[in-house]
Amino acid sequence: MSSNLPVRRVPIRTRSTATKTDENAQGYQPHRTAASKDALDKGKMSTVAATNTAVCPSATANNGILGTRKRAALGDLTNAARSRQANMRKGDEGKVDEKKPAMRLRQAATTVTLPPRSASQLPARPAATRRMVRPKEPEAMVIDDVPMRESGSDKENMDVLDEEAREVKRARTTQAAAEAGVVAAAEGTATTRPKDEGWEDLDKDDADDPLMVAEYAEEIFSYMRKVEMQCMPNGNYMSLQRDLNWHLRGVLADWLIETHAKFRLLPETLFLALNIVDRFLSLRTISLSKLQLVGVTALFIAAKYEEVLCPSIQNFLYVADGGYTDEEILRAERYMLKVLNFDMSYASPMNFLRRISKADNYDIQTRTVAKYFMEISLVDHRLLDHPPSLVAAAAVWLAREVLERGEWTPTLVHYSTYAEPELLGTAEIMLDYCLRPPAHLHFHKKYSSKKFMRASAYVLEWAKTTFPHAVITQNDIAVGKWTDENGEKHSLDMLRVDLYERHGHPRPTVLPLGPAADVMSTETHLDSLGAYMPSR
Repeated sequence: MSSNLPVRRVPIRTRSTATKTDENAQGYQPHRTAASKDALDKGKMSTVAATNTAVCPSATANNGILGTRKRAALGDLTNAARSRQANMRKGDEGKVDEKKPAMRLRQAATTVTLPPRSASQLPARPAATRRMVRPKEPEAMVIDDVPMRESGSDKENMDVLDEEAREVKRARTTQAAAEAGVVAAAEGTATTRPKDEGWEDLDKDDADDPLMVAEYAEEIFSYMRKVEMQCMPNGNYMSLQRDLNWHLRGVLADWLIETHAKFRLLPETLFLALNIVDRFLSLRTISLSKLQLVGVTALFIAAKYEEVLCPSIQNFLYVADGGYTDEEILRAERYMLKVLNFDMSYASPMNFLRRISKADNYDIQTRTVAKYFMEISLVDHRLLDHPPSLVAAAAVWLAREVLERGEWTPTLVHYSTYAEPELLGTAEIMLDYCLRPPAHLHFHKKYSSKKFMRASAYVLEWAKTTFPHAVITQNDIAVGKWTDENGEKHSLDMLRVDLYERHGHPRPTVLPLGPAADVMSTETHLDSLGAYMPSR
């Protein structure tokens, strides 16, 4: 059987695939002798190879073609070129440059001023413009003016400088804070201790990891806390809308959560989409028929801003059930971006959650439950005027409370920038939402899945078990009043759990953030202990 198989012939000539731009292509053609031609005719390829290897060195020596040095692909990026140049400079120190006098003579010749001549001696054509040689100016940028160590390579010297710069950058924040404290103490203004006294520096462990940018982390999040206040919507914008109310806004948010889950988009995309909706509705009044168009367009814009692979506009038309055309969505996109002045610099609560999780040892259970509490701010309008950093801090605090992870440590205070009394007002609103019947089914279903550890079911069960007196039933919602243990009826807007009293903190008369809402005492259930008054 094997003898009948055709034998593949080795081609005598092969077409060269090298191009003109191939830097690895050979720059010469091998010379063949008469012996090599006879060997090719007889089919002896080994003789040809041997003959070529014997002929090529002689051709190289005679013609000098292969004597050129191959170009180093990374010669400019390594220290080899620097070392070679340094050695050449050392070897040329004792030699006299013979071309330099000629250059001086040439420069001197160009700078000679001709004697003046009379008008009769001047030629008819205009005089040629003389070029003046000016002294060479120093370089505009001085590179590496720091003195290096005499011993050691360039890489070792740069490593030492980088390490010293990293240490200075790492200690700059602590040193600045210490100097500020000394100055304040000298002036007599330091009357209180810092709220994060005794915190542990966790960024020093990531100093050698370039992806963590530990030396810039404080400045990055300080900038994000400034940006978050610039992208805050109006917490009471529904008073400007004629055809809308907070219930319809909640329905739109729940639908966007469902659509976001179907597309499997990033969490930052969902937060940015709802922020675009609220900021746009804070500036423009729309009709009820355009509410879904605003939501679809906002999710479309957020996906193009955050996602690597954005869903096509046809996908958004499909989820909108053909209620709008692609031209309407594109026109709405242009209009909404124009109204928002193309400002998409929104600091998502997810960014602050990752920062706080560093102080929580990246506990996956705490992070998952905290994500559930953070997304409550998307469906509950009472959290609209709470900044994302405060929402993230209150979510982590409440998640640790549910999972019994301990107290709010100074390290958590430092990395969240919020002490425990500062975030209890936001946590009360989140807890009040959990004590009500689920009003947004898609949001509740999302966090009832195994992917999110069934966080919604666990949190609702914990809230009803821990605060049974503050649970609101469907009958209370139908009546519009909440009935306490004594049979008294109260408004549903009243917060029924006082976390300040539960954790031993005095309730401030004016809280930093939040809409007006009364708080019911956990002991008497009758006395109002304060109101939320916006201060900024």
